[in-house]
Amino acid sequence: MTPARKSTSWLRTGEMKRVKVSLGSDSYHIHIGSGILAQAGQHLKKEGFSDSLAIITNPVVEGLYGDALKQNLARDGFRVTVLQVPDGEDQKSLETAGRLYHELTECYAERTMPILALGGGVIGDLAGFVAATYLRGVPLIQIPTTLLAQVDSSIGGKVAVDHGQLKNMIGAFYQPKLVISDIDTLKTLDNKILIDGLAEVIKYGVIRDESLFRYIEENLDKIKSLDSGALEEIVLRSAEIKAEVVEQDEKDLGLRAILNYGHTVGHAIESVSNFKVEHGMAVAMGMLAAAKISSKMGILDNKELLRLKNLIQRVGLPTTMPRLEVGEIIQAITHDKKVLRGKVRFILPQSLGKVFIADEVSLSLVEKILVDWNEAT
Repeated sequence: MTPARKSTSWLRTGEMKRVKVSLGSDSYHIHIGSGILAQAGQHLKKEGFSDSLAIITNPVVEGLYGDALKQNLARDGFRVTVLQVPDGEDQKSLETAGRLYHELTECYAERTMPILALGGGVIGDLAGFVAATYLRGVPLIQIPTTLLAQVDSSIGGKVAVDHGQLKNMIGAFYQPKLVISDIDTLKTLDNKILIDGLAEVIKYGVIRDESLFRYIEENLDKIKSLDSGALEEIVLRSAEIKAEVVEQDEKDLGLRAILNYGHTVGHAIESVSNFKVEHGMAVAMGMLAAAKISSKMGILDNKELLRLKNLIQRVGLPTTMPRLEVGEIIQAITHDKKVLRGKVRFILPQSLGKVFIADEVSLSLVEKILVDWNEAT
């Protein structure tokens, strides 16, 4: 593995590692380690937060961690309100946000009262959106409990809800005040959810760090067997990469677009499948689609395309197209947020560890790649 970048400055604090996201007055730390959820109250006191707070979570996560977290916070003098949201992508909506606004009002939430997002990507996005908009903004603490959320959605300040069949169409940039990533929460994940999150880790290897990609190749058995050291390594390195990119382009005006590698086709597949295809699975397909486009354009070496396909397959992610209408996928791509001045932006791999932003990829080429891929499977 490559050493940590100075810009993200991870520090050892006992068994905990800390990555700083340097954004001036909006800077914050990501705490990574095993068993650190039990220290949440100490970290919040150290940051000087209000003694009243609200936790937004879902029934499954509350059953696993809610009581222990509440007791920990109460011991440190916090008054805790828990707001529960049913599980599922369909809860990432303005309707659910409206209900949470009402519940926050009923418990007399004030502008200094933090919202803790305890859960995976759906909870993080939804709770983040509510925090960004309630009373024009209250403090947000991300406590991600899935691999996908720990390496990606909890970092960087993108918060949103879906609208219709379009993913993350209504949202804001709103940075958290703190991220607490407890590696132990990953050990209670269903295997399918862990595998889903590995798609985002592979993404970081492709866009920025071939050594991370190689680390996954060489340590996949440890990762899938939930070895603490291996999990901490991939969460730490992914957090470092995302922090480094966000520091250079917080508002997604240039470089940050590379974090969307695999998401242009991936989000379209999610939408057309009515979100029956999980995010990581869709991103895996999207990464392969982008790699196939780059290879067809004569840029990505076929050996690297095969290496990517083999790792995706070894992880347990799909390397075949779902049974969806290609025309509907193309239509969904044209409605993507990444369309700029009528052109679809693709993030294409030049080699493993290096990507580029392509504004001139024709939809006819994309359609041909998907049709050929569909027919081959």
